[in-house]
Amino acid sequence: MGDVLSTHLDEGRRQHIAEKTGKVLGEFARCYKEQYGVALFNSVRYEIEGNGGPQAQLLHRKVPLEDHVIYSGNLFQYIEENKKWRNRFCVVPHNYGLVLYENKLAYERELPPRVLINSAGYKVLTSVEQYLELVNSSLPGVAPKSGNAAIVKCPTDFPLILWHPYARHYYFCVMTGKEQEKWGAVFQDCVRHCNNGISEDSKVEAPAFTDAVRMYRQSKEQYGTWDMLCGNQSQILSNLVMEELLPELRSTIGPRLKGKAAERQRTWIQISDAVYRMVYEQTKAQYDALVAKCEVERPQLESTIRTDMDQIITSKEHLCSKIRAFVLPKAEICVRNHVQPYISSILEALMTPTSQGFAEVREVFFKEVTDMNMNIVNEGGLEKLVEYMEKLSHLAFHPVKMQSCYEKMDQLKLEGLQQRFDVSSTSVFKQRAQIHMRQQMDDAVYTFETLLHQELGKLQGKDDLCKSIQRILERVLKKYDYDSSTVRKKFFREALLQITIPFLLKKLAPTCKGELAKFQELIFEDFASFILVENTYEEVVLQSVMKDIMQAVKEAAVQRKHNLYRDSMVMHNSDPNLHLLGEGIPIDWAEEHGGQPEAEPAADKRRRAKQVVSVIQDDEGALPYEAGAEGLLPPSSPEPREPEPAVPPGSPGGVAGIREMLAEEGVEEAAGGQAEERLTNGTHARRQSGATEEVVAAGSAKGDGPPRGPGSDGDGARRDAPVAPASGAREPSGDKEHPPTASPAPRAEIPSGDKEHRATAASPPSAAGVPSGDNAHPTAPPPAPRAEIPSGDKEHHPTAPPPAPRAQAPSGDKEHHPTAPPAPAGTDCHQPSDKETGEEVAPPVACSPPQPAGTTESVVEGVQTEF
Repeated sequence: MGDVLSTHLDEGRRQHIAEKTGKVLGEFARCYKEQYGVALFNSVRYEIEGNGGPQAQLLHRKVPLEDHVIYSGNLFQYIEENKKWRNRFCVVPHNYGLVLYENKLAYERELPPRVLINSAGYKVLTSVEQYLELVNSSLPGVAPKSGNAAIVKCPTDFPLILWHPYARHYYFCVMTGKEQEKWGAVFQDCVRHCNNGISEDSKVEAPAFTDAVRMYRQSKEQYGTWDMLCGNQSQILSNLVMEELLPELRSTIGPRLKGKAAERQRTWIQISDAVYRMVYEQTKAQYDALVAKCEVERPQLESTIRTDMDQIITSKEHLCSKIRAFVLPKAEICVRNHVQPYISSILEALMTPTSQGFAEVREVFFKEVTDMNMNIVNEGGLEKLVEYMEKLSHLAFHPVKMQSCYEKMDQLKLEGLQQRFDVSSTSVFKQRAQIHMRQQMDDAVYTFETLLHQELGKLQGKDDLCKSIQRILERVLKKYDYDSSTVRKKFFREALLQITIPFLLKKLAPTCKGELAKFQELIFEDFASFILVENTYEEVVLQSVMKDIMQAVKEAAVQRKHNLYRDSMVMHNSDPNLHLLGEGIPIDWAEEHGGQPEAEPAADKRRRAKQVVSVIQDDEGALPYEAGAEGLLPPSSPEPREPEPAVPPGSPGGVAGIREMLAEEGVEEAAGGQAEERLTNGTHARRQSGATEEVVAAGSAKGDGPPRGPGSDGDGARRDAPVAPASGAREPSGDKEHPPTASPAPRAEIPSGDKEHRATAASPPSAAGVPSGDNAHPTAPPPAPRAEIPSGDKEHHPTAPPPAPRAQAPSGDKEHHPTAPPAPAGTDCHQPSDKETGEEVAPPVACSPPQPAGTTESVVEGVQTEF
C-alpha cells in the first residue's frame, strides 16, 4: 500500500492538494466570519425579545446515555492488509462510535482497540451487489467483467459493508439473516447519530457554520440539499473540499492505475482515503484556528450589539423594506407559477411516512408499558418493577425495537418533485425525522418514569401500583400526542422551506442577485458586521413563500388526517409541577429500590458490566476515547493499527479457507472436557442471591472464579452443559436466566416453560459457523452422540445426524445444569504460535479445553433480545 501511495501521491501532488484545500478553506473562512456576526446578533436579539414556541408537555432528559454502552457483540471483519477474515468484538459506546477489539478479553483488560470508526457519512449496505454498484460508479470505466474476481468476497450470505464516497470502506459479515438485521439496525443507528454531529446547543457557532457552508456552495452555483452535510464541522469541511478535489484527482490518477479492474478499484479506494485523511488534518487545524479567532472577537461584538440593538434593528428594517420592494414582486410571481401548485403534493409525501413513524413510536411505547404492567400483575413486587424500569428507561436507544419506527420513513418518495426542486436525496429528511422519533420516545419514557417515581411512596400494594401505571400511561400518551403534533408540524415547515427556498433562489438569481450590490450603501459601517445584504435578501424570499407553507400545514391539521392538533389548541403550562420534577436528579431505579450491591474493584466493573438487552452499563464511564464528536476518531484520522494477532497453526484466514471449514462438520468437545459457557452477544449468565445478572464474559472459555466440582455451578444446583440455540431461536420469556450458548450454528430449539432442561447440542452440520483464525484450537476427539432437544418453536432448523440416546437429568424445582468436570489442576494451557510472524499468542485467563477447529464466538440469535 505504501508503494502505491508514494507512486500516485508524490510530493508535488501532496503540495497541490494542500494548496487546493487552503484555497477552499480561505473562501469558507470569509463566509464564516460574516455569518458569525449575523448569528451572534440573532442570538442576542432572541435572548432579549423571546418569541418562543409552544411549551413542550413532555420532560426532556438531559444526559440520556451517560456511562452506558449501546451494544456489544462479535462479528467478522475483513482485514485488507492480509486479505483475511477475523473475528472481532465490537462495542458501541454512548457516543455511537464503532470500537473493534481483538476479542472480549482485550476489551475487559482495557487494551487499545484495533479500529475506531466514526460512521458519519457512511452508508450501510447489506449486499455485495449494492457495494459493487457504488464502487463501479466511483471510478467510471473500471468495472470487472462478469466472472472475474470481485473487490471483496464474503464467505457468508449476510454481509454488512460500510461505504463512504471518500474514506476507507469496512467489510463485516455474520452467520444468519436475523443477525444481519440486528447489526444493520445498530450500524444505522450509529450513522444516524454521527451524521447529526453539529450540536444544536450552540446558538452562534452552529448557525454560523451551516449558513457559511450554504453561502459558499451557492457562490459555486450549487443550490439544493447536500447529502454530505453530515458529521462534525471538520468532517463537513473535508467533504466540501473533497467534493471539488476528487474529480480532479480521478481524471489525473485514474488513467494511470494498473492491474485488473478489481485491483485498480482497490488502489483507488486507498488513494481516496489517504487524500481524505490529509485534507481532514489540514481542515481541522485551520477551522479550530478560525473558531478561536472569532471567539476572541466575540466580547467586543456582543458589547456593540447590546449597546446599539435598537439602531441595528432599525437599520436592518430599512434595508429589508428597500430589498422587499425590489424583490418581492418577482418572487411572488415565481412562487405562484413554480412552487404553490406543488406544496400540497410535497407536504402529503412528507406527512404520510412521518406520521406513521410517530404513530409506531406511540404504539411501541404503549406496548412496552402495558406488557410491563401485565408482568407485574402476574409476578408482582417492587423488585420486578425496578427490573423492568431499568430496561424501559433505554427503550429509545434500543436499535432493534426502534427499527420498526424508523422503517416507516423508508416510504418517503419525492419522485418527480425531487428533480424539479433539485433535491439530490431524501436521506436528509429521513434521518431528521428519525432523530425526532427517538427524541420523542425518550421524552415519553422519561416523563413516565418521573411520574411513576413520584407516585411510588403513595401506593399500597400491587393493585394500586398497576392502576397507577395505567393512569400515568394515559396521561403521558396525551402529552405525547400534543408534543408529537408540534414536532411534526415544525418538521414539515422546515422541510418545505429546505426544498423550496434553494429552488427560488436559483430561479431569481439571474434577475436579482446582480442588483444586490447597490443596497450595500444603506448599511452603516458600524453595523456592517451584523447586517448582510445577502442574508436580508434570503429573508425576503422566505417571506414570499412562508405564507403558503403555513397555510398548507394549517389545512392539514384541520383535516385531522394525520392526527395533527390545530394551532388554536395550545397547552400552555398545563402541568407546571411536572417540569419542576424534571429539574431534579436523574432517577437510578437499581440504586434506590434494588438494594445496594457490594462494592467491587473498578477492573471487575468493566468485565462484569450489566447488560440490559442491547445496553451494557459501563460503571466506569471511561472508554478508550472521550465521549462526543471530538472523542470519536474521524474516518479521516489515522487508525491505530497493530500487527495482526498470532494465528494458531492451520487457522483459515482467507475466503477459500473459511469456505473449506464451512463444508466440514464441527466436532464437539470431549465428554470429559470443560463446558464452555458463552452468550452470543458477549454476556455470561450467573446466579447471585436468587436473582440473575448478566455480566460480560472474558472472551472465549475464560473462567471467572475458582474451578467448581463436576455438575455444580457454585450455588449447589446441578447444571447440564450449555445448549447452542438455533439461529433465530428465542428463549422462554418466563425464564429468569439466559442460558449460555456456544459457537453459532443451526441448532436445536429449547421448549418454552418455567422449568428448563438443557443438554449439550449435537455436532453442528456443515455451514455451522465461520471459523476465525483467532479462536481456532486443535481438534478434540469426537464425542458420543447426544439426544436432540425437542423444539417448541414454529420455525424449523436443521439438526445434526440421528444421535444415540442419552439419559436425561431429573427435573426439579431448580434447574439442573450438570457441567463437565474441570481440567485437572496443574494442566498447562495450549499456547499456539503464529506461522506468519512467529509470535506467541497470549493464553486466556483460564485454561480451556481443546476446541474443534473453526469454532468461534459470534453474535447469533437465540439470546433473549427483548425487554
